[in-house]
Amino acid sequence: MTGRLAFKSRSEMVEAMKRVASLDMDLTVEERNLLSVAYKNVIGARRASWRIISSIEQKEENKGAEMKLIMIRAYRSKVEQELRDICSDILSVLDTHLIPCALTGESKVFYYKMKGDYHRYLAEFATGNDKKEAAENSLVAYKAASDVAMTDLPPTHPIRLGLALNFSVFYYEILNSPDRACRLAKAAFDDAIAELDTLSEESYKDSTLIMQLLRDNLTLWTSDMQGESEVELRAENLDVEDQDVS
Repeated sequence: MTGRLAFKSRSEMVEAMKRVASLDMDLTVEERNLLSVAYKNVIGARRASWRIISSIEQKEENKGAEMKLIMIRAYRSKVEQELRDICSDILSVLDTHLIPCALTGESKVFYYKMKGDYHRYLAEFATGNDKKEAAENSLVAYKAASDVAMTDLPPTHPIRLGLALNFSVFYYEILNSPDRACRLAKAAFDDAIAELDTLSEESYKDSTLIMQLLRDNLTLWTSDMQGESEVELRAENLDVEDQDVS
């Protein structure tokens, strides 16, 4: 697949990229990024909706507005089902087609990272055993991605840096482990700084942006642990975690 493609809708882009993925071939960098963007577009809006509706629900609970709460919870349940469907869809594509056909370390890291991300999205709203299972699946995928990244990609590679960014967010948000989140983010940042001379010109912008986000999160998380400020995850705010970097 080459050239610039135009899609009438986000769902059309998803379906087109699913067809490409089902060919059981290792995707090109462009195809891989199109797949990532396609699913990011459909999942991103619903994750944002879920966060907003959950915030509204909490406020209405404090007011004791029972009728409003019934409608709010019905809508939240609808959004959660859509999130489950999207995550289940891409996770099936990854497990059935993309991961088994990945030929390079770069593509393996990309797909395992993506698998970790979508299990993490499930863990964001799941409860009880469902949350535990999603978190465990996410952890396994991120660790698999990390194992390959450590041997096959340089510390300055944007995909390796993006993995460290997302994996550290997982530790902070899902496992509530700020210490491990900070250790992982700091190690990734320090390793990249030590090898800045290996940074290629084509990936300079992507890599340095993610390094800045790692440093920003470190600053915010450290401050939060010291009780100095509220945390705002910049990876989420800037939506860099699923950025189409090559």
